[in-house]
Amino acid sequence: MPLVSARDLVAEADAARRGIGAFNVVHLETAEAFVAASEAAGLPVILQISQNCADYHGGLEPIALATLAVARRAETRVAVHLDHAERPELVGEAIALGIGSVMFDGGALPYDENVALTAQVADRARAAGIHIEGELGEVGGKDGAHAPGVRTDPDEARAFVAATGVDALAVAVGSSHAMTERSAVLDIDLIGRLHRTLDIPLVLHGSSGVPDAVIVDAVRAGMTKINVSTHFNDVFTRVIRERLDADADLVDSRRYVAPAREAVAAEAARMLRLFALQGAA
Repeated sequence: MPLVSARDLVAEADAARRGIGAFNVVHLETAEAFVAASEAAGLPVILQISQNCADYHGGLEPIALATLAVARRAETRVAVHLDHAERPELVGEAIALGIGSVMFDGGALPYDENVALTAQVADRARAAGIHIEGELGEVGGKDGAHAPGVRTDPDEARAFVAATGVDALAVAVGSSHAMTERSAVLDIDLIGRLHRTLDIPLVLHGSSGVPDAVIVDAVRAGMTKINVSTHFNDVFTRVIRERLDADADLVDSRRYVAPAREAVAAEAARMLRLFALQGAA
């Protein structure tokens, strides 16, 4: 099936008050798992490649071409997205490779610098017909995952969107990246205020640390694109550990990677269904 734009998938989910899963690719096996999940659930999915992932593979091109190839073979609608690009030149490379959606992350910059740089990148993306996501209010990171952190101010968010022209906005509402326990507490009231203030879809980063019920509440309050990464890494690694512990003589990596891929596919399909169904609940 031909690739679709994340713009279309996010816009459809936003209009229907549903969530859309945006899952981070780490290697070929995770890309394959997420497409299998999409096909099993009968729901679209967004495959995300982060700047960190591109750097791990020695550049964006190898993992991007592999992910695009897997996405094009899908029997469901799949989009490919560049996630957390802090280098503007990486956005240009993604556009040249045929990635139809990018996220420029200036969330750690002072507000004025974030606006200026995001606006420049957004101009380039719009000229290429590319969907662009921005970030306002830095989402927590690997250090201090349970710290209170900052929050995105709705009035500042309105001004940011007007000044940059981004198509979607990642906001800080209490989630944190790289959490291995699903214990984050989101500011549901703030999500609702942001949704009422802005006329573009909201993006929840750091969703791996958010319990299912809280994600449901967040989508009901107005969150649309739900990013998940660390949770799937945990599933993948746990299965590999179990297989290796069970058979000390196992040396063919396909025999322990394949079950890990299948486990990620099953969990990703479950999450796609969760995000999509609760908008009507």
